[in-house]
Amino acid sequence: MKNRFSGAACAALAIAFTTAAVTGVVSPACAQASVTKVNFSIPAGPLDAAIVQLGRQGGVMIAILPETVRGKQTSGLRGGYTTSEALERLLQGTSLSAQPDGRGGFVIRQVAVERVVQRSAKPVAETVTSGPEDIAEVVVVGQTTSVLVGAKQLEQTQANDLADIFRNTPSVSVGGSVGIAQKVYVRGMEDTLLNVTVDGAPQTGTLFHHIGRVQIEPELMKSVKLQAGAGEATSGFGAVGGALRFRTKSAEDLLSEGEPFGMLGKASWFSNNGYKGSVTAYGRLSDNWSLLGSLVYVDRDDMQDGDGDRLYGTAAEQALGFLKLSGKLAPNHFLSVSYEHRDEEGKFGQRPNWPALEGAILYPAEAGRRTTVANYRNELGDLVNMDVTAYYTRAEFTQDIFTRWGRYGAKIDTFGFDVRNTSRFGAHELIYGIEHKTDRVSSEYLGDAQAIADWAWNPAVAAFKEEGRLWGAYVQGHFQVSDPLLISAGVRYDDYDLEQVTYDSGTSSQGFSGNIGLKYAFTDTLSLTAGHAQAFRGKEVGDAFTLERRPGRITLAPNLEPERVDNTEVGLTYKATRLRGSASLYQMTIDDVIMDQIGAGAPPQDATYYENVGKFETKGFELRVGYSWPRVSADVFYTTYDSELNGRAVEGYEEIGLANASGDQWNLNVAWQAASNIDTGFNVRHVQALNDIPVLYRAREIGWIADIQRVDKPSYTVADIFIDWKPKGLDRLRVNIAVQNLFDVKYRDHASVADYNHIPDWEGIAGVYEAGRDVRVSLAYEF
Repeated sequence: MKNRFSGAACAALAIAFTTAAVTGVVSPACAQASVTKVNFSIPAGPLDAAIVQLGRQGGVMIAILPETVRGKQTSGLRGGYTTSEALERLLQGTSLSAQPDGRGGFVIRQVAVERVVQRSAKPVAETVTSGPEDIAEVVVVGQTTSVLVGAKQLEQTQANDLADIFRNTPSVSVGGSVGIAQKVYVRGMEDTLLNVTVDGAPQTGTLFHHIGRVQIEPELMKSVKLQAGAGEATSGFGAVGGALRFRTKSAEDLLSEGEPFGMLGKASWFSNNGYKGSVTAYGRLSDNWSLLGSLVYVDRDDMQDGDGDRLYGTAAEQALGFLKLSGKLAPNHFLSVSYEHRDEEGKFGQRPNWPALEGAILYPAEAGRRTTVANYRNELGDLVNMDVTAYYTRAEFTQDIFTRWGRYGAKIDTFGFDVRNTSRFGAHELIYGIEHKTDRVSSEYLGDAQAIADWAWNPAVAAFKEEGRLWGAYVQGHFQVSDPLLISAGVRYDDYDLEQVTYDSGTSSQGFSGNIGLKYAFTDTLSLTAGHAQAFRGKEVGDAFTLERRPGRITLAPNLEPERVDNTEVGLTYKATRLRGSASLYQMTIDDVIMDQIGAGAPPQDATYYENVGKFETKGFELRVGYSWPRVSADVFYTTYDSELNGRAVEGYEEIGLANASGDQWNLNVAWQAASNIDTGFNVRHVQALNDIPVLYRAREIGWIADIQRVDKPSYTVADIFIDWKPKGLDRLRVNIAVQNLFDVKYRDHASVADYNHIPDWEGIAGVYEAGRDVRVSLAYEF
């Protein structure tokens, strides 16, 4: 009997890529369609569009993670096949595999992450395809401005710090030059406004406002994902400016089928000025469990800028240990547990993000982070798909200002959990959950009694503590209301409670935030996204180095209000066989910005005083255009934004902890597969000048200066190249050469503080220059 249910009849139940991977209940008719031969006719072009057509023509549901097919192409498919056969042919050579979901549909998963040394083309074992961190994600608000950086890109460019990770990402800037002082800015907003996680564990709080709060080792990263701007209810606590997700590698990301264990040694040399070594061992403990361990060591001397001048206070040593156990507890139950131990030490200026002059005193400093994360996931049917994350992190920073108060230390302990479930109803899904986070921040004088007596406001109080407790509940829905239209809507409730333990004071706030968005596919190649999202953030724990206060003074405004955010975005995305592009507009406002401004106001305000300072607004435009040939791809990016606080420009000195100003940015990325074993590429980044920025409004307000001053941020153009070579006959060896700042340009990144040296009494205030030309040679060998 001929099957009466054609692909068109089941298309309403098919999950297209445009729904971003939602699975559901399949009718018996559709299950039958998946094993019946269908005459497929799918043209060459983007893989995501081809999967959409295959689902429609075959009448089955197909679930997939969006990032696994982004940028992939297919030569098309024609002829009579079962859906399983058609998927197998369509996915050949893509490192993807289609697996039955047990309900008549299919789940497409990444078979293996690009290996550091690829020894064979054999498919990877099935255990690689599922893990506790492989969570399908639908994002509508801000979709066109989301960014994914994969392990392959990090390896090819020999990424060594945050600046390297985001070097080719126009919407992200990294200032500070020195690794310990680097700060990430997204659309001009400092990373203090982002929800930053490593395997789901938040990297929270500020130890010292002159250093960065995000310390990451790129060697361990499987992927880095940025969601710019306030987004969906699942984004987490305090995602005012967006969410930044780091995912670490597992053993199964490096093992081939049938390979019980392996070891990778890697040595890198930097001409400007240092070296790096790492050893990673990984293996299967059983059919269901695997273990990865990694040791990384970096030693850098002072770098040189583009003029060959020494950048004093940029030398540092870094050491890292990482251990990760992952596997299956039982069928459809997955668990991973990881521990990361990271240390960095060196001698820096008292304020590491400002330049140290020749002959200036450098002060010993140590930083560290210890993170333990457990991720559990189950897949028990359409209604129960749980994801649970539990974590504990300790971050520490100690500085020895031996010319004055001596050693001073700070630490932040963070622990909490996130429990969420995804329920699927046909072509719709609902994600709901609760989360909790506790931050305990402390600082103390570590010198002798005389130093404490000389420098503490109250010698009887030499240690200071704050504790923040956050609770959140959220629900986010994605509804495929018709074949081309996806609607997203969600709501979130947050409760913030801050206790200044040392001084028996505090503040609390509670509030709701919502979002709504849509994605409409005009054709298989052209889609529109639009959305509006809110975010809510109460006062969190303060900067650890500024917890101390003078007797009789206060550091919290009596009527402190929480921050409330509105973010609106509209975007278009086009993906054809060779041509691709996207354009997006956004506008975001933060009402009742909470900020500690420089200087002290009238008593009882202390020098550190958190208050609502007004309204912050940023609006911008991003454009991306790309084209692919058989062995070459090229992409051009352009981004521009304007940020203002109460209608005036912002800059990273007075608006520290909030935002910074940057000129318009152009990026050109070109990748070329020169041979089957040689990949090469280059990137050119041009940042336009931003001159006559009005600054020192706060200084004028409190009487430090008579008039507003102006600073400039000059333009610069920086080029990077790389070549990645796997010698034939030496399939265990990989050679990589990368050159950053190819033309040895002297420049200060716009994400750093501008140069204030021309302003009387502000001499010495400026960001550190970036490194000049840096030739990086890396050898990796798999044992």
